[in-house]
Amino acid sequence: MKLETFQEVQKAIEGKGRRFHLMVGNGFSMAYDPNIFSYNALYDFVNSLDDPILKKLLGIANTKNFELIMRQLEIFSAFLTAFGADRELQDTVSTARLNLKTSLIDAVKALHPEHVFTVPEEASKACARFLQLFLGTGGKIFTSNYDLLLYWVLMRHSISNAGDGFGRELLNPDENVPSEEQEWSDLRWGKNRDGQNIYYLHGALPLFDSGVEIEKEEYDTQSYLLEKIGARMRRSNYPIFVTAGDGREKLVQIMHNRYLTFCYEALTNIEGSLVTFGFNFGDYDQHIVDAINAAAKHGRKARSKLWSIYIGVYSLSDQERIESIQGRFKCKLHIFDAKTASIWG
Repeated sequence: MKLETFQEVQKAIEGKGRRFHLMVGNGFSMAYDPNIFSYNALYDFVNSLDDPILKKLLGIANTKNFELIMRQLEIFSAFLTAFGADRELQDTVSTARLNLKTSLIDAVKALHPEHVFTVPEEASKACARFLQLFLGTGGKIFTSNYDLLLYWVLMRHSISNAGDGFGRELLNPDENVPSEEQEWSDLRWGKNRDGQNIYYLHGALPLFDSGVEIEKEEYDTQSYLLEKIGARMRRSNYPIFVTAGDGREKLVQIMHNRYLTFCYEALTNIEGSLVTFGFNFGDYDQHIVDAINAAAKHGRKARSKLWSIYIGVYSLSDQERIESIQGRFKCKLHIFDAKTASIWG
């Protein structure tokens, strides 16, 4: 299969007259700074915590793939339940799963750049131009990342045609109330979802489920966004994160949250073409492949379904792997060299 350049992909985006959507994975963040967003950095942080159970678990697992560890814990927990194992042992395994999840969230926050202006201006502008390529075609942007990079770029450059579905609601909607006395809610998801084109498929650091509303933390002049997120976490209010093992278990988590369900269903209904960057379609991403295939079969008229996917790869081994699984995709497959995209300048 031909390895295209991103410049060839861009010509297709600009010349085909159809919607082009974007989906980014961890490679999007690693392209900005691999020392912060690599799996090695997360592993080293979690391993440094004063938690003997986690240390023992990481030592036994002998892998830095947290999805695999989660999956192994879930299988082990199911075996313990099926065979009526000692309740104390079952609780220990459940605690280990919970601690690993919360430690991963803590790691992402702790390793994260402090604020939006930590990202150099030119890098942020380059990324904004990259995102605008897709939004300019009427396309949507999907991310499986938990970090703030995408959110920061969209906010910093006030990209007018980008919407994540969040907004404030007037709490005292009485026409006799003077504007200076109007009370507004925190950023809530829901009423603005019809114009949504930014989707956090697996949740993200600024997104929280209050039990009633899906809320988003926002930067203000009093405190950095990470400080506000940290304050919530200190109250044991953790962000929306999908951290299950395999694709089926991730989908179960997604379907138990109305925001995540909406985002996933949006992916199943895209039309035109999809470009992926930094998403490796690993063994635990079958739910994403299923969503893409649902979009590929959606409708029969021209422009009413997903016709093609362009997958970015970083190495020959990445390319060979995608070629080995190309039969899993129900639309035309292209492969391009992700290094030629230079999304951060």
